[in-house]
Amino acid sequence: MDGNIKLPNCWKSRLQEEFDQKYMHDIKAFLANELSKGKVIYPPINKIFEALNLTLFEGVRIVIVGQDPYHGPNQAHGLSFSVNSEVTIPPSLRNIFKELLENFPNTILSHGNLSGWAKQGVLLLNSSLTVEANKPNSHQAIGWEQFTDSIIRICSQAGSKVFMLWGKNARDKAALINQDNNLILQAAHPSPLSAHNGFFGCQHFAKANDYLSKNGFQKIDWNIT
Repeated sequence: MDGNIKLPNCWKSRLQEEFDQKYMHDIKAFLANELSKGKVIYPPINKIFEALNLTLFEGVRIVIVGQDPYHGPNQAHGLSFSVNSEVTIPPSLRNIFKELLENFPNTILSHGNLSGWAKQGVLLLNSSLTVEANKPNSHQAIGWEQFTDSIIRICSQAGSKVFMLWGKNARDKAALINQDNNLILQAAHPSPLSAHNGFFGCQHFAKANDYLSKNGFQKIDWNIT
């Protein structure tokens, strides 16, 4: 997998020890075996590490942790909560946009592709980087979380970042983060099943930009055009 997919050196140099470990070789073998059986896996193989390709390590300002990729056709493209531009915006992302508009009412949100955020330093990281079509959480136990937990730790150690942790799966990651040098924002998941239990009204987008500004970083332009 790592031999077929190129990563920026800023990530590859920091994650090489992970790629060398047995669990990553096991993930590669698992995915190859599933594909050989004709199973459909999302996102496309060349998009598995898209979050790392679009958000360079030195540029990470915000980390938004998702659970696993969307499992429907043409949705997932390697960024948590994001979908390809031509795809209908899923319910959780609709709620994310609703909260964002409460923070910044004049934000333009034309589609659900969050690549523009990623290029500004918003690392949109799922805990699990792949999923079988129509089977949510199907790759949760194959080893991805060990890899993505390492990414969270590495980002945390650099300090002065905002971590947005929505839902129990994401909030469990708080233990990995250096709380002295980063801002950790926690809320309910934006899913329609839980958004009214603390996601709506959390003001995370405004708090994140305030934190970035106070620490000398450029605020995120949340517009999607």
